[in-house]
Amino acid sequence: MNMHGERDGRERLVVIGGDAAGMSAASQARRMRGPDELEIVAFERGHFTSFSACGIPYWVGGDVPERERLIARSPEEHRERAIDVRMGTEVVEIDVAGRRVRTRDVDSGAESWTSYDKLVIATGARPIRPDMPGVDAVGVHGVQTLDDGQALLDTLARTRGRRAVVVGAGYIGVEMAEAMIQRGFEVTVVNRGKEPMATLDPDMGRLVHRAMEGLGITMVDDAEVTGVLTHDDGRVRAVTTRDAEYPADLVVLGIGVRPETALARAAGLPLGTHGGLLTDLAMRVRGHEDIWAGGDCVEVLNLVSGQEQYVPLGTHANKHGQVIGSNVGGGYATFPGVVGTAVSKVCDLEIARTGLREKDADRVGLRYESVTVESTSRAGYYPGASLMTVKMLAERRTGRLLGVQIVGREGAAKRVDIAAVALTAQMTVEQMTALDLGYAPPFSPVWDPVLVAARKAAPKVRERD
Repeated sequence: MNMHGERDGRERLVVIGGDAAGMSAASQARRMRGPDELEIVAFERGHFTSFSACGIPYWVGGDVPERERLIARSPEEHRERAIDVRMGTEVVEIDVAGRRVRTRDVDSGAESWTSYDKLVIATGARPIRPDMPGVDAVGVHGVQTLDDGQALLDTLARTRGRRAVVVGAGYIGVEMAEAMIQRGFEVTVVNRGKEPMATLDPDMGRLVHRAMEGLGITMVDDAEVTGVLTHDDGRVRAVTTRDAEYPADLVVLGIGVRPETALARAAGLPLGTHGGLLTDLAMRVRGHEDIWAGGDCVEVLNLVSGQEQYVPLGTHANKHGQVIGSNVGGGYATFPGVVGTAVSKVCDLEIARTGLREKDADRVGLRYESVTVESTSRAGYYPGASLMTVKMLAERRTGRLLGVQIVGREGAAKRVDIAAVALTAQMTVEQMTALDLGYAPPFSPVWDPVLVAARKAAPKVRERD
């Protein structure tokens, strides 16, 4: 191991991780401070920087025709902006006391130390890969990076059979189910929950279950995968549960992710109950003046529940990076928290949620009322109007909005943004009924579905104490 990284008098920012949070932080810091003041070194163990992991299912499914469209900025483009991006280089140790990181070249194994004045940890998340027989068989894929997506596409190209099993029915699972449908596969989704989309209440998840079955997807709920069976050549042939066996020519793991914080844990940095790094409002790691963290490796404050939460989304990662870069660059910015907004789709079914589910409200001791309404995406008489179901939770007595979930067809998902703004502003459902939303028959009924739910909730929260 050799010592590395002589200093030339400039301040040095070291960034661990070359995707959304890390490179947003590096880019923003560079905008605020020139190369003569601040040296920026970024380490990325993979082959790509600044790519959209959220777009991978749509690339695999064929909606996005080529991988390069998912790359916002290449390593060469970052280097042109005086950011020293070192690809294929993994950080294997953070020495907090010595203010340095130890790196390893992925190909050669050569190791070296690089000192820092300021450090950004943006190590992201790792896919949950269950510990079970056959999980590493040929034809079993996780989907987290562009390399993962390419490996899956390569398998699709040489797979003769047309049976795909998706393990998990969260956002990744339902999006990969759609991708497989679009590739002409017969799709079975095996989900250990009682209904798909655990980010919804079970009654709303049931709507997703029915709709996915209507799209020709075989849904197997309340079933935990116990193993993967293979042919003699090592290729996958089936997925097993305790009660059944599901033939498979391809398996996609869509179980979710965990924060990648092994480095931070080994360095003694503070982690939360979900395993993510804990930061202050400036995204500075708590108790460490010159270390910041952002993206899928951190926990964030839920503004509705008041508790820390793990929400791995690209929207937050990019915002974290902007905040970190501003602060590292000598400015000032904060990330106040989230309300838990997320949208997804499977074929023409749109799924959206924000705020708290019933079990979230129960967990933090909030008393609430819930209402569920059916409405249409447009005026009922206008061509193309489709049904959507809106569920709304509001706090008893105060009427404060606590959460909204929406399942429907075209026009359903982005309506959740109305509720996200209302949650951020701590509006009551009664206040929401007076919102001046855009109306014309092609876009909504006279009473928007979200406002219909608010009208129904407003008197209900006053009925009980």
